[in-house]
Amino acid sequence: PQHTETTRVEFVRSSLSINMASAAVTPSAQPIDRRGNQNPLSLYVGDLNLDVTEPHLYEIFSVVGQVSSVRVCRDSQTRHSLGYAYVNFHRPEDAKSALEQKNFTPIAGRQCRIMWSNRNPSLRRSGKGNIFIKNLSKNIDNRTLYETFRQFGEIMSCKVAADAKGESLGYGFVHFEKEKDALRAIDECNSMQIGDTVVQVQPFKSKKDRGTKPGAFTNCYVKHLPEDVDQKEIVAAFSEFGKVTSIHLAQKDGKFRGFGFVNMESTEAAEAAVKGLNDKEFKGKKLYVGPAMKKEQRVRMLRMRYEKQKMELAKKSDGCNLYVKNLTDDVRDPDLKNMFAKYGSIISGKVMMDGDKSRNFGFVCFSTPEEAAKALTAMHRRTINGKPLYVALAERRETRMAKMEAKYARKAQMFAQGGPMMFPAQMMGGSHFMYPPQMMHRRWPGPPTAPMMRGPYMMLASQGRGMAGRGRGRGGRKGKGSGRGGAAGQGFKYTANARNQRGAQMLQQGSVAPAMAAGLTTQGGQGQMMMAPQMTKTQAPPAAIMQVPPQPAPQAGQSLSHSELARLPEEKQTEIIGERLYPLIESHEPENAPKITGMLLEMDNTELLHLMESPKALREKINEALIVLREAQE
Repeated sequence: PQHTETTRVEFVRSSLSINMASAAVTPSAQPIDRRGNQNPLSLYVGDLNLDVTEPHLYEIFSVVGQVSSVRVCRDSQTRHSLGYAYVNFHRPEDAKSALEQKNFTPIAGRQCRIMWSNRNPSLRRSGKGNIFIKNLSKNIDNRTLYETFRQFGEIMSCKVAADAKGESLGYGFVHFEKEKDALRAIDECNSMQIGDTVVQVQPFKSKKDRGTKPGAFTNCYVKHLPEDVDQKEIVAAFSEFGKVTSIHLAQKDGKFRGFGFVNMESTEAAEAAVKGLNDKEFKGKKLYVGPAMKKEQRVRMLRMRYEKQKMELAKKSDGCNLYVKNLTDDVRDPDLKNMFAKYGSIISGKVMMDGDKSRNFGFVCFSTPEEAAKALTAMHRRTINGKPLYVALAERRETRMAKMEAKYARKAQMFAQGGPMMFPAQMMGGSHFMYPPQMMHRRWPGPPTAPMMRGPYMMLASQGRGMAGRGRGRGGRKGKGSGRGGAAGQGFKYTANARNQRGAQMLQQGSVAPAMAAGLTTQGGQGQMMMAPQMTKTQAPPAAIMQVPPQPAPQAGQSLSHSELARLPEEKQTEIIGERLYPLIESHEPENAPKITGMLLEMDNTELLHLMESPKALREKINEALIVLREAQE
């Protein structure tokens, strides 16, 4: 207890000393200089990289003098840096030395801008002593502008406006301490050449003082100018609508580029010039005159215009545009139109090409939704040139991707929750119960990704004493399964929807109840036994399980055609397609091949056949499935 009390006293003393030290360097407690608005101990450091932190700044400025505190200003909610900071010193001499030595030096790849910390916002907002310089050359930076204007008086702040990439926007600001110094700089530097250009210098005016309204402009953009045009001719043409304050003709390597900018004195004059000179003949050329915009504004406007046109077109063709795939390589636009011509009036038909090679899909747009519906019903799955067509209503890529992601996300979520997933009944050959794709009767290898079925669904795992997997059998012999836990070595052969030989042997030996042996199947991938729902003695097994005639199926080496597949039961079709599809997927994604195979088997059989024939389409579907799996894991 005595040691604890001593420690507590020491902690209180240290806390008091820290608080006293903090109070000693608080800006409000520091002396104010003769100007009454600047703190001689505190510096403002702006234009910082967003990754700069307090320790980084402390390390840089502590070389000059003893730093009392450093604070990087951050957003109150996100805590991201706002790009500026305050550095406080113990001595005014150190602060002044830091301003002279570190101003305009690079910090983390960006040139910083340092000035005295000014706690009088009214002086900054008044605009007194602040001048605006435009038409600056691109190679003029903050230091060059500062060195150019420091001869007229003490400068509080100097900045060249730049975009997000750090490139100059062609204008800047210089804020003098005294207003008379600013007026002298305007008189002597206006229309003076700085660098490669002649600059315009004038008093700074805020947007409020300028009286500008949203969308107002004074700068006009002019293009399609003749090569032999003279500035005086352009000024004369624009002077009919108001006073011209400045003009700039774009040049590159001393050659005129055919466009320029004309700045009018008022927004009314600029608007009148646009209306009067746009599309007007000028020395044999038709001019284009419009409001001057920044590149970002132009890109945003064009994007909005494009999206609006695309939405209008999609709304106009809603229900009329058909997506057609699985086309043969020789089908072109006229052939596609001829296929669908008898079902209605076709507005457009386009086969998508990759250079001279067909991408095997296209679009057909009808004049009415009724004609499109008629064509979809008649042409879907119709065999053309030996290949079955897939026809559906065309959807935007964003809408299609959103639907697929939502669909797969629901399936993946059910897997993660440990419950069975419900699939269309035709995938399992009945409407009684369904298993996930990884738990279906399949021959491809890989571990089941879903947990064991609970409740009425039973599963017997053969991990140590399995009936058809690895390990030792009932007689103590070591089982030799083919593949991953297969049972070929024990004479066991899997047949879809039929009683398997091993299950029959167990039934004869009395190892399994007769009512449950009717639904006995196995998973060759892991040597596990899956059984149908438990049934009481009074319940009869479903007819779909009891009566399943054997169906001939194409062998592994044979090609799989749509006509051969159509003669088989739907559950057999899924099994055969899965056997053919799995090796193709495994060659791309060996680790996730079982999961992706199960996900893709939810698709239509026509689409699955197309995937087996088109490696590019299969690769795209695999990538989509991987995205869904990663999102489900996160």
